[in-house]
Amino acid sequence: MNVVRLIGIRESALSVDEVRAAVADSTAGGIVLFAGAVRDVDHDQQVTGLSYSAHPTAEAELRRVAEQIAAKFPVTAVAAVHRTGDLEIGDLAVVVAVACPHRAEAFDACHALIDELKATVPIWKHQRFADGSSEWVGSA
Repeated sequence: MNVVRLIGIRESALSVDEVRAAVADSTAGGIVLFAGAVRDVDHDQQVTGLSYSAHPTAEAELRRVAEQIAAKFPVTAVAAVHRTGDLEIGDLAVVVAVACPHRAEAFDACHALIDELKATVPIWKHQRFADGSSEWVGSA
């Protein structure tokens, strides 16, 4: 069975339950899930909203990252979804989960997954601030 169970770049709202269900496995003693939400402050500035844009290759790159994590750690299952489009404060921007035989492995694998996703998947964040300024952030 394929350990990469769910990969997606979506314009619709993300579901923690969907990602959790995707990695459920009777051989997994540890499941770690990370949900990244839009916060209201960044760089000591009030954030009013943001939008994410993705390169057409983003989903394939996200799959590559998930496969890389599955090869590096004793992963039973992995899932990752990222939002695009306009998001409001509190909306989920990214949800990833990893299932492993043991909890320590699951924590390490999930940490590596979100860090590698942010470093390499071509998704860009455009933040809007209360003072009318905005900024582009290189990779989500």
